[in-house]
Amino acid sequence: MIEIRNLSKVYDTKSGTVSAVDSVSLTIQEGEIFGIVGYSGAGKSSLLRCINLLEKPTSGRITVDGKDLTCLKSEDLRQARLKIGMIFQHFYLISQKTVFENVAFSLKAAKVPTAKIKERVEKLLELVGLAEKRDVYPAQLSGGQKQRVAIARALANNPTVLLCDEATSALDPTTTKSILSLLKRINKEFNITIVLITHEMNVVKEICNRMAIMQDGRVIEEGSVYDLFASPQAVLTQEFIASVVSFEIPEVILKSCKGPLVKITFKGDVAGEGIISDTLQKFNVKGNFLHGSIEYIQELPLGIFIMELKGQKEEIARALQYIESREVKVEVLHNGL
Repeated sequence: MIEIRNLSKVYDTKSGTVSAVDSVSLTIQEGEIFGIVGYSGAGKSSLLRCINLLEKPTSGRITVDGKDLTCLKSEDLRQARLKIGMIFQHFYLISQKTVFENVAFSLKAAKVPTAKIKERVEKLLELVGLAEKRDVYPAQLSGGQKQRVAIARALANNPTVLLCDEATSALDPTTTKSILSLLKRINKEFNITIVLITHEMNVVKEICNRMAIMQDGRVIEEGSVYDLFASPQAVLTQEFIASVVSFEIPEVILKSCKGPLVKITFKGDVAGEGIISDTLQKFNVKGNFLHGSIEYIQELPLGIFIMELKGQKEEIARALQYIESREVKVEVLHNGL
């Protein structure tokens, strides 16, 4: 488990002090994949680097697996860091060393016996699908292969936590999907807690259990990925969700709507039920579907539909009341003409 309490990070610059992280408190459960989302300058990278004290917090506490890192002396901190792996956007492989040597580097630094290093590196390269690349150099690898080497290197010392700093931002969509699949597998097989920062909501939707949204150094909203997709509260969260699930209706369509325009959100098992068809049969109301889809988040369906309802006011009100009684969220977007 990672516990972050009242964490702040202030930088001194020529133009004055800059508060990159401002009184952030988070609890990240053991074995989960936690996403930290925000635009550039939101403070998410500074927060991530504070978790393993690559950046020393100005104030606050970081507790990882029961140890308060901010209180540890240098040697104890070095030992604690061995259990926190980290991968970066630009890989940071040593160009003069082979794939094998890059993965072995952190093991040598940890003074692991030579005989065990060979066994460990070969096992890790098999895990990330690069056993046949052990003797090649980084320049001979694709971006996705370089990130796989970086992941193997981060796992070398059997960490309990893996920090991912925009780990897929430099990769194409297909490669990104394969890297996320590898991270999910690592999380599942080894119960490694993964903290992933990104500005891409597709990445969060694909892999994370929970997430926090950062803005101006603060966490403005947090919760399960499913719940935030289903019902985002903060304006910035809504903006991020809209980048993945957009339901904007052109103004010309809005103007042509004679009846109320409603957004209906189905969560969980309810998304698979025929509630709308039941409603249209039960009440003297007609529906005109304008937009809709069912997204799968953490293998749970989330259905969002936008439709125009036509009929008598009283009958429409009864129909909407019936839909809401089935534990479905209804929002009136436009009252019609």
